Amino acid sequence: MRIELTTDRLLLRDYRPDDLAAFSAMSADKKFQRFYSEQDCSEVHWHNLVNQFSQEHNQTKRSDFNLAIEMRDTGLFIGAVGIRIEAHQQASVGCALIRNQQHRAVAIEAMRAIAEFGFLQLDVHRVYAETIADNHAAIRLCRQLGMRKEAEFVEHRYFKDRWWNTVVFGLLKGQYKF
Repeated sequence: MRIELTTDRLLLRDYRPDDLAAFSAMSADKKFQRFYSEQDCSEVHWHNLVNQFSQEHNQTKRSDFNLAIEMRDTGLFIGAVGIRIEAHQQASVGCALIRNQQHRAVAIEAMRAIAEFGFLQLDVHRVYAETIADNHAAIRLCRQLGMRKEAEFVEHRYFKDRWWNTVVFGLLKGQYKF
């Protein structure tokens, strides 16, 4: 099942193999890499991800919806957004943008679209996001979506020669403002 979601400015669509160069450019940005492990910041990993993402529409019972974000007016790839369905109508969500698209309300537009897709089309009861506690932009995005902080895990991840706390934000379907 192929997915295309549109907003005022964006098209959220299934990945294509030709998205690799733009995805790699976004992921290679040193500022982008601050909150990812060394393994997550390799070209081999990016290639594997885009290959995996571009095959998701072939799943018989699809549970992963990793979508490319492009500008509707230009067709330019500007980021990634996704929702992964888990047990008991729970779903994790996430978003990433190329640097020159940050601070333009694009991330919240994409996250609203993916949350509404989850709540309305996939009958998700709760969406949640996990991020590094130092990732203030991600935390601000979660709060803008209406999520509340549910947990903080102390020294939960180890990469870049240090321990990182992670936080979990969640939002119930009944709490979301459509």
